[in-house]
Amino acid sequence: MNGGAIRVACLGAGYFSHFHHDSWRRMNAAELVGVADSDLAKAQKSGAPAFSGLDAMLRDTRPDLLDIITPPQSHPAAIRTALDAGVKAIICQKPFCGTIEEAKKAVQLAAEAGTPLIVHENFRFQPWYREMARAIKARAIGDVHQATFRLRTGDGQGPEAYLDRQPYFQTMERLLVHETAVHWIDTFRFLLGDATAVYADIRRMNPVIAGEDAAYVVFDYAGGVRAVFDGNRHLDHASTNHRLTFGEALIEGTAGTLTLLGDGSVTLRRFGEIAGETLLAPRDWPGFAGDCVHELQNHVIRGLLGKGEFENSAAEYLRVMEIEELVYRSAAERRKLEI
Repeated sequence: MNGGAIRVACLGAGYFSHFHHDSWRRMNAAELVGVADSDLAKAQKSGAPAFSGLDAMLRDTRPDLLDIITPPQSHPAAIRTALDAGVKAIICQKPFCGTIEEAKKAVQLAAEAGTPLIVHENFRFQPWYREMARAIKARAIGDVHQATFRLRTGDGQGPEAYLDRQPYFQTMERLLVHETAVHWIDTFRFLLGDATAVYADIRRMNPVIAGEDAAYVVFDYAGGVRAVFDGNRHLDHASTNHRLTFGEALIEGTAGTLTLLGDGSVTLRRFGEIAGETLLAPRDWPGFAGDCVHELQNHVIRGLLGKGEFENSAAEYLRVMEIEELVYRSAAERRKLEI
């Protein structure tokens, strides 16, 4: 992948895929050479060369990188097909594969082929969490004691919940944790390191859906640090766009507190003071949720060009999937579980 733009092909042209397609078009180091979808008309709307199947797209475009933007059950076959075609790198959306067993097999096949396989877990790439990570590393809040995120998307009420954007949410047997809270399992891991234990209380509040839509999840970390995910899709937060930050966060330490608001701003209030200092001001971000799709894809391109190590390799992401399983098990058994 030297001597020119990295050739990128995308599998998938559904709701979220246009954020991927737009991001690839904005990169000088990447060229979007094809989009495939079982609904050819959707693929054609991307403006890229369109295909109704993955095999034909890989054969005709010979991409360096395949970006998989399809539901989890399609991931194993797509990854195997890409590896067989000699694709040099793969990005795969989350949730990653249908089961952890499928995910482990995909990781094994990619490792045997020597092909980087990256999970498109983009929330850790949101600018507010990168700013918080910088502040923590600089010890701006001293020793971290706890982190809290309150998810308040406001889209879960009534019989029409989710139908306007992602109607399959209504039939997912696992919803809030599997589809949404997993973002913060990974983000807390980015900010605080590996969790050592988890306790979860999950519940379904809207009777028209199959899965859970509210949860409290408490994570333990080294040194007595705790993180709390408090999610409720029925409630909202103060924001003109509830899908910018999805809620509000606090990271509290011995020397101060970092606060994330729904406008994407991050402030630092030092211990003992009233007023806070703005570390990240609100702005009109392009793309999705602080342009995190673009930041993740840029990160992968930099890695392929030898300009940095990959975050969220699929092998590393197995840890996130294992913790997700423990969250559901903890809720079912009503007890704290060691990781």
